Amino acid sequence: MKLKILLINPWIYDFAAYNLWSRPLGLLKVAEYLSAYDVELKLIDCTGSFIPSKFGTGKFIFEDVEKPECLKSIPRSYKRYGMSIDDFIQKVMSVFPFDMVIMTSIMSYWYPGIQRSVDIIRRLAGNVPIILGGIYATLYNEHAASNSGADFIYHGQLNQSFNFALYTFGFKLKKKREPLPYYKLSLYDQYPFAPLLTAEGCPFKCPYCASSLLSGGYQRHSVETVLKDITELYSMGIRDFAFYDDALLVDADNHIKPILKEIINSGLDLRLHSPNGLHARFMDEELAGLMKKAGFKTIRLSLETIDPQRQVNTGGKVKNEDLQQAVSYLKQNGFTKENIGVYLMYGLPGQELQEVKEGIEFLKSDEKPLA
Repeated sequence: MKLKILLINPWIYDFAAYNLWSRPLGLLKVAEYLSAYDVELKLIDCTGSFIPSKFGTGKFIFEDVEKPECLKSIPRSYKRYGMSIDDFIQKVMSVFPFDMVIMTSIMSYWYPGIQRSVDIIRRLAGNVPIILGGIYATLYNEHAASNSGADFIYHGQLNQSFNFALYTFGFKLKKKREPLPYYKLSLYDQYPFAPLLTAEGCPFKCPYCASSLLSGGYQRHSVETVLKDITELYSMGIRDFAFYDDALLVDADNHIKPILKEIINSGLDLRLHSPNGLHARFMDEELAGLMKKAGFKTIRLSLETIDPQRQVNTGGKVKNEDLQQAVSYLKQNGFTKENIGVYLMYGLPGQELQEVKEGIEFLKSDEKPLA
Protein backbone atom coordinates (compact mmCIF):
# COMPACT_ATOMS: atom_id res chain seq x y z
CA MET A 1 0.00 0.00 0.00
CA LYS A 2 1.42 3.38 -1.03
CA LEU A 3 2.46 5.87 1.61
CA LYS A 4 0.34 9.01 1.15
CA ILE A 5 2.29 12.20 1.89
CA LEU A 6 0.88 15.72 1.95
CA LEU A 7 3.38 18.49 1.18
CA ILE A 8 2.54 21.96 2.51
CA ASN A 9 4.00 25.39 1.85
CA PRO A 10 2.39 27.51 4.61
CA TRP A 11 1.12 31.09 4.53
CA ILE A 12 3.16 34.27 4.72
CA TYR A 13 2.36 36.44 7.75
CA ASP A 14 3.84 39.90 7.18
CA PHE A 15 3.16 43.60 6.63
CA ALA A 16 3.88 43.34 2.91
CA ALA A 17 4.45 40.57 0.37
CA TYR A 18 4.41 40.23 -3.41
CA ASN A 19 5.00 37.16 -5.51
CA LEU A 20 8.31 37.85 -7.29
CA TRP A 21 8.69 34.39 -8.84
CA SER A 22 8.20 32.68 -5.50
CA ARG A 23 7.93 28.89 -5.43
CA PRO A 24 8.92 26.55 -2.53
CA LEU A 25 11.79 25.02 -4.52
CA GLY A 26 13.19 23.17 -1.51
CA LEU A 27 9.85 21.44 -0.95
CA LEU A 28 9.64 20.64 -4.65
CA LYS A 29 13.08 19.02 -4.40
CA VAL A 30 11.73 16.90 -1.54
CA ALA A 31 8.93 15.83 -3.89
CA GLU A 32 11.51 14.89 -6.53
CA TYR A 33 13.41 12.82 -3.98
CA LEU A 34 10.29 11.04 -2.77
CA SER A 35 9.11 10.33 -6.33
CA ALA A 36 11.72 7.56 -6.52
CA TYR A 37 9.82 5.63 -3.84
CA ASP A 38 6.44 3.96 -3.67
CA VAL A 39 4.54 7.02 -2.43
CA GLU A 40 1.59 9.18 -3.43
CA LEU A 41 2.32 12.90 -3.23
CA LYS A 42 -0.06 15.84 -2.94
CA LEU A 43 0.90 19.51 -2.58
CA ILE A 44 -0.93 22.42 -0.97
CA ASP A 45 0.90 25.68 -1.63
CA CYS A 46 -0.84 28.30 0.48
CA THR A 47 1.00 31.07 -1.39
CA GLY A 48 0.03 29.67 -4.78
CA SER A 49 -3.02 31.95 -4.71
CA PHE A 50 -1.99 35.17 -6.45
CA ILE A 51 -3.12 37.29 -9.37
CA PRO A 52 -0.55 36.89 -12.17
CA SER A 53 0.74 40.10 -13.69
CA LYS A 54 3.92 41.05 -15.52
CA PHE A 55 6.32 38.19 -16.32
CA GLY A 56 4.36 35.76 -14.13
CA THR A 57 4.72 37.79 -10.92
CA GLY A 58 1.65 39.06 -9.13
CA LYS A 59 -0.21 40.18 -6.02
CA PHE A 60 -0.92 37.59 -3.36
CA ILE A 61 -4.47 37.20 -2.16
CA PHE A 62 -4.48 38.35 1.47
CA GLU A 63 -6.55 38.87 4.58
CA ASP A 64 -5.93 41.28 7.46
CA VAL A 65 -5.17 39.47 10.71
CA GLU A 66 -4.42 40.52 14.27
CA LYS A 67 -0.84 41.55 14.95
CA PRO A 68 1.15 39.56 17.50
CA GLU A 69 1.92 41.42 20.72
CA CYS A 70 5.52 42.21 19.75
CA LEU A 71 4.33 44.04 16.59
CA LYS A 72 1.38 45.96 18.07
CA SER A 73 3.26 49.27 18.00
CA ILE A 74 3.86 49.18 14.24
CA PRO A 75 1.19 51.35 12.55
CA ARG A 76 0.60 49.11 9.56
CA SER A 77 -1.86 46.37 8.70
CA TYR A 78 -0.63 42.83 9.34
CA LYS A 79 -1.76 40.25 6.81
CA ARG A 80 -1.95 36.58 6.00
CA TYR A 81 -0.91 36.17 2.36
CA GLY A 82 -2.22 33.27 0.33
CA MET A 83 -5.36 31.20 0.03
CA SER A 84 -8.22 31.59 2.48
CA ILE A 85 -8.51 29.40 5.56
CA ASP A 86 -11.65 27.83 4.09
CA ASP A 87 -9.86 26.97 0.84
CA PHE A 88 -7.01 25.40 2.79
CA ILE A 89 -9.42 23.28 4.82
CA GLN A 90 -11.20 22.16 1.65
CA LYS A 91 -7.93 21.21 -0.01
CA VAL A 92 -6.80 19.23 3.05
CA MET A 93 -10.11 17.39 3.18
CA SER A 94 -9.95 16.64 -0.55
CA VAL A 95 -6.74 14.62 -0.10
CA PHE A 96 -7.73 13.04 3.22
CA PRO A 97 -6.67 10.57 4.54
CA PHE A 98 -2.88 10.87 4.39
CA ASP A 99 -0.13 9.19 6.37
CA MET A 100 2.25 12.10 6.87
CA VAL A 101 2.67 15.84 6.37
CA ILE A 102 5.94 17.40 5.22
CA MET A 103 5.98 21.17 5.62
CA THR A 104 8.56 23.72 4.54
CA SER A 105 9.52 27.07 6.07
CA ILE A 106 11.13 30.12 4.53
CA MET A 107 11.51 33.45 6.33
CA SER A 108 12.02 32.88 10.05
CA TYR A 109 9.50 35.55 11.08
CA TRP A 110 6.79 33.90 8.96
CA TYR A 111 6.46 31.08 11.49
CA PRO A 112 2.88 32.10 12.45
CA GLY A 113 1.87 30.63 9.08
CA ILE A 114 3.41 27.32 10.14
CA GLN A 115 1.61 27.40 13.47
CA ARG A 116 -1.71 28.07 11.77
CA SER A 117 -1.21 25.28 9.24
CA VAL A 118 -0.19 22.78 11.93
CA ASP A 119 -3.17 23.75 14.09
CA ILE A 120 -5.61 23.10 11.24
CA ILE A 121 -3.95 19.79 10.32
CA ARG A 122 -4.22 18.69 13.96
CA ARG A 123 -7.95 19.49 14.04
CA LEU A 124 -8.64 17.71 10.78
CA ALA A 125 -6.22 14.78 10.88
CA GLY A 126 -5.43 14.26 14.54
CA ASN A 127 -1.94 13.06 15.35
CA VAL A 128 -0.73 12.47 11.81
CA PRO A 129 3.09 12.93 11.87
CA ILE A 130 4.28 16.38 10.74
CA ILE A 131 7.88 16.96 9.63
CA LEU A 132 9.03 20.58 9.31
CA GLY A 133 12.08 21.51 7.26
CA GLY A 134 13.38 24.54 5.39
CA ILE A 135 15.17 27.77 6.27
CA TYR A 136 13.44 28.64 9.54
CA ALA A 137 13.64 25.04 10.74
CA THR A 138 17.37 24.98 10.02
CA LEU A 139 18.40 28.40 11.33
CA TYR A 140 16.12 28.40 14.39
CA ASN A 141 15.92 24.71 15.12
CA GLU A 142 15.20 25.06 18.84
CA HIS A 143 12.60 27.78 18.34
CA ALA A 144 10.86 25.65 15.72
CA ALA A 145 10.91 22.64 18.02
CA SER A 146 9.31 24.66 20.82
CA ASN A 147 6.84 26.75 18.83
CA SER A 148 5.88 25.19 15.50
CA GLY A 149 3.83 22.25 16.76
CA ALA A 150 5.55 19.89 14.29
CA ASP A 151 6.65 16.44 15.47
CA PHE A 152 10.09 16.44 13.80
CA ILE A 153 12.31 19.40 12.89
CA TYR A 154 14.52 18.52 9.94
CA HIS A 155 17.80 20.40 9.90
CA GLY A 156 19.80 21.27 6.79
CA GLN A 157 19.70 20.16 3.19
CA LEU A 158 17.90 17.13 1.85
CA ASN A 159 20.02 13.96 1.99
CA GLN A 160 19.81 10.34 3.10
CA SER A 161 19.18 11.42 6.68
CA PHE A 162 15.68 12.35 5.52
CA ASN A 163 14.92 8.62 5.40
CA PHE A 164 15.78 8.48 9.08
CA ALA A 165 13.20 11.18 9.78
CA LEU A 166 10.57 9.04 8.07
CA TYR A 167 11.77 5.90 9.83
CA THR A 168 11.26 7.69 13.16
CA PHE A 169 7.54 7.35 12.56
CA GLY A 170 7.76 3.77 11.37
CA PHE A 171 7.82 4.49 7.62
CA LYS A 172 10.42 2.63 5.60
CA LEU A 173 10.57 3.67 1.97
CA LYS A 174 11.05 1.22 -0.85
CA LYS A 175 12.76 2.60 -3.95
CA LYS A 176 10.87 1.89 -7.17
CA ARG A 177 12.37 4.11 -9.88
CA GLU A 178 14.67 7.03 -10.65
CA PRO A 179 13.35 10.32 -9.28
CA LEU A 180 11.29 12.57 -11.54
CA PRO A 181 11.65 16.36 -11.86
CA TYR A 182 9.00 18.22 -9.86
CA TYR A 183 7.32 19.60 -12.97
CA LYS A 184 6.43 16.06 -14.05
CA LEU A 185 4.65 15.23 -10.79
CA SER A 186 1.41 17.19 -11.42
CA LEU A 187 1.81 19.13 -8.20
CA TYR A 188 0.49 22.41 -9.66
CA ASP A 189 -2.41 23.04 -12.01
CA GLN A 190 -0.45 25.73 -13.82
CA TYR A 191 3.03 27.20 -14.01
CA PRO A 192 3.03 30.95 -14.76
CA PHE A 193 6.82 30.83 -14.28
CA ALA A 194 9.50 28.37 -13.26
CA PRO A 195 12.38 28.60 -10.78
CA LEU A 196 15.87 27.65 -11.93
CA LEU A 197 18.80 26.64 -9.75
CA THR A 198 22.13 26.22 -11.53
CA ALA A 199 24.17 25.70 -8.34
CA GLU A 200 23.68 24.87 -4.67
CA GLY A 201 25.02 27.23 -2.03
CA CYS A 202 27.57 30.02 -2.32
CA PRO A 203 31.40 30.07 -2.14
CA PHE A 204 31.33 33.28 -0.06
CA LYS A 205 30.50 33.78 3.61
CA CYS A 206 29.18 37.31 3.95
CA PRO A 207 28.35 37.90 7.65
CA TYR A 208 24.80 39.08 6.90
CA CYS A 209 23.92 36.01 4.81
CA ALA A 210 22.87 32.53 5.99
CA SER A 211 23.66 30.70 2.74
CA SER A 212 26.72 28.95 4.19
CA LEU A 213 24.62 27.72 7.14
CA LEU A 214 21.87 26.38 4.92
CA SER A 215 23.95 24.50 2.36
CA GLY A 216 26.79 22.02 2.56
CA GLY A 217 29.03 24.05 0.27
CA TYR A 218 29.02 25.34 -3.27
CA GLN A 219 28.22 22.81 -6.00
CA ARG A 220 27.30 23.61 -9.59
CA HIS A 221 24.92 21.70 -11.82
CA SER A 222 26.06 20.78 -15.30
CA VAL A 223 25.14 22.92 -18.31
CA GLU A 224 23.31 19.89 -19.73
CA THR A 225 21.18 19.48 -16.61
CA VAL A 226 20.17 23.14 -16.57
CA LEU A 227 19.34 23.15 -20.29
CA LYS A 228 17.29 19.95 -19.95
CA ASP A 229 15.09 21.57 -17.30
CA ILE A 230 14.66 24.75 -19.35
CA THR A 231 13.82 22.86 -22.53
CA GLU A 232 11.27 20.59 -20.85
CA LEU A 233 9.61 23.45 -18.98
CA TYR A 234 9.53 25.47 -22.20
CA SER A 235 7.71 22.59 -23.91
CA MET A 236 5.04 22.93 -21.19
CA GLY A 237 4.41 26.52 -22.28
CA ILE A 238 6.55 28.30 -19.68
CA ARG A 239 8.34 31.43 -20.85
CA ASP A 240 9.38 33.16 -17.62
CA PHE A 241 12.30 31.66 -15.69
CA ALA A 242 13.73 32.98 -12.41
CA PHE A 243 17.25 32.09 -11.27
CA TYR A 244 17.31 31.24 -7.56
CA ASP A 245 21.12 31.04 -7.34
CA ASP A 246 23.02 32.79 -4.56
CA ALA A 247 26.10 33.24 -6.78
CA LEU A 248 24.95 33.03 -10.41
CA LEU A 249 27.90 34.93 -11.89
CA VAL A 250 30.73 33.19 -10.04
CA ASP A 251 33.28 31.69 -12.46
CA ALA A 252 31.07 32.96 -15.28
CA ASP A 253 33.39 31.76 -18.07
CA ASN A 254 32.85 28.15 -17.01
CA HIS A 255 29.26 28.29 -15.84
CA ILE A 256 26.66 30.95 -16.65
CA LYS A 257 28.25 32.02 -19.94
CA PRO A 258 28.08 28.47 -21.41
CA ILE A 259 24.48 28.18 -20.17
CA LEU A 260 23.51 31.46 -21.83
CA LYS A 261 25.28 30.51 -25.05
CA GLU A 262 23.31 27.26 -25.19
CA ILE A 263 20.06 29.13 -24.58
CA ILE A 264 20.91 31.51 -27.43
CA ASN A 265 21.84 28.65 -29.75
CA SER A 266 18.60 26.81 -28.91
CA GLY A 267 16.52 29.65 -30.30
CA LEU A 268 14.12 29.49 -27.32
CA ASP A 269 12.20 32.72 -26.77
CA LEU A 270 12.64 33.08 -23.01
CA ARG A 271 12.21 35.82 -20.43
CA LEU A 272 14.88 35.43 -17.75
CA HIS A 273 14.93 37.03 -14.30
CA SER A 274 17.41 37.23 -11.42
CA PRO A 275 15.48 38.26 -8.30
CA ASN A 276 18.49 37.40 -6.12
CA GLY A 277 21.25 40.01 -6.08
CA LEU A 278 24.06 39.37 -8.57
CA HIS A 279 27.76 39.95 -7.83
CA ALA A 280 28.46 43.18 -9.72
CA ARG A 281 32.22 42.69 -9.79
CA PHE A 282 31.85 39.53 -11.91
CA MET A 283 30.01 41.38 -14.68
CA ASP A 284 31.93 41.98 -17.89
CA GLU A 285 31.02 43.18 -21.37
CA GLU A 286 30.68 39.68 -22.85
CA LEU A 287 28.44 38.50 -20.02
CA ALA A 288 26.20 41.56 -20.31
CA GLY A 289 25.82 40.90 -24.04
CA LEU A 290 24.98 37.24 -23.50
CA MET A 291 22.40 38.14 -20.87
CA LYS A 292 20.70 40.49 -23.31
CA LYS A 293 20.71 38.00 -26.20
CA ALA A 294 19.48 35.13 -23.99
CA GLY A 295 16.42 37.09 -22.88
CA PHE A 296 17.11 38.66 -19.48
CA LYS A 297 14.36 41.09 -18.51
CA THR A 298 14.96 41.56 -14.77
CA ILE A 299 18.41 42.09 -13.25
CA ARG A 300 19.10 42.74 -9.59
CA LEU A 301 22.58 43.74 -8.45
CA SER A 302 23.82 43.72 -4.85
CA LEU A 303 25.42 46.87 -3.44
CA GLU A 304 24.15 46.46 0.15
CA THR A 305 25.94 49.61 1.39
CA ILE A 306 27.68 52.63 -0.12
CA ASP A 307 30.16 52.91 2.76
CA PRO A 308 33.61 51.61 1.60
CA GLN A 309 34.72 50.50 5.06
CA ARG A 310 31.49 48.64 5.74
CA GLN A 311 31.85 46.97 2.33
CA VAL A 312 35.25 45.63 3.44
CA ASN A 313 33.97 44.63 6.88
CA THR A 314 31.05 42.67 5.40
CA GLY A 315 33.11 40.50 3.09
CA GLY A 316 34.36 42.77 0.30
CA LYS A 317 31.63 41.55 -2.04
CA VAL A 318 31.43 44.75 -4.05
CA LYS A 319 32.82 48.26 -4.32
CA ASN A 320 30.94 51.29 -5.57
CA GLU A 321 33.05 51.36 -8.73
CA ASP A 322 32.25 47.66 -9.35
CA LEU A 323 28.57 48.54 -9.44
CA GLN A 324 29.17 51.51 -11.73
CA GLN A 325 31.15 49.34 -14.14
CA ALA A 326 28.56 46.54 -14.09
CA VAL A 327 25.71 48.93 -14.86
CA SER A 328 27.79 50.53 -17.60
CA TYR A 329 28.28 47.14 -19.28
CA LEU A 330 24.57 46.38 -19.01
CA LYS A 331 23.48 49.74 -20.43
CA GLN A 332 25.96 49.45 -23.29
CA ASN A 333 24.22 46.21 -24.25
CA GLY A 334 20.72 47.63 -24.30
CA PHE A 335 19.48 47.27 -20.72
CA THR A 336 17.73 50.25 -19.15
CA LYS A 337 16.97 51.31 -15.60
CA GLU A 338 13.60 49.59 -16.03
CA ASN A 339 15.51 46.28 -16.25
CA ILE A 340 18.07 46.95 -13.53
CA GLY A 341 17.53 47.17 -9.78
CA VAL A 342 20.04 47.46 -6.94
CA TYR A 343 19.71 46.10 -3.40
CA LEU A 344 20.64 48.28 -0.43
CA MET A 345 20.52 47.06 3.17
CA TYR A 346 19.25 48.87 6.21
CA GLY A 347 19.72 47.59 9.74
CA LEU A 348 23.33 46.45 9.62
CA PRO A 349 25.04 46.74 13.06
CA GLY A 350 25.95 50.36 13.75
CA GLN A 351 24.40 51.61 10.49
CA GLU A 352 22.69 54.99 10.44
CA LEU A 353 19.75 55.90 8.23
CA GLN A 354 21.89 58.58 6.57
CA GLU A 355 24.07 55.86 5.05
CA VAL A 356 21.04 54.37 3.32
CA LYS A 357 19.93 57.79 2.08
CA GLU A 358 23.37 58.39 0.62
CA GLY A 359 23.18 55.02 -1.12
CA ILE A 360 19.86 55.97 -2.70
CA GLU A 361 21.22 59.33 -3.83
CA PHE A 362 24.27 57.58 -5.30
CA LEU A 363 21.98 55.42 -7.45
CA LYS A 364 19.76 58.34 -8.47
CA SER A 365 22.46 60.91 -9.22
CA ASP A 366 22.95 62.07 -12.81
CA GLU A 367 26.62 61.15 -12.49
CA LYS A 368 25.93 57.67 -11.22
CA PRO A 369 24.93 54.43 -12.92
CA LEU A 370 21.15 54.23 -12.82
CA ALA A 371 20.42 57.76 -14.06
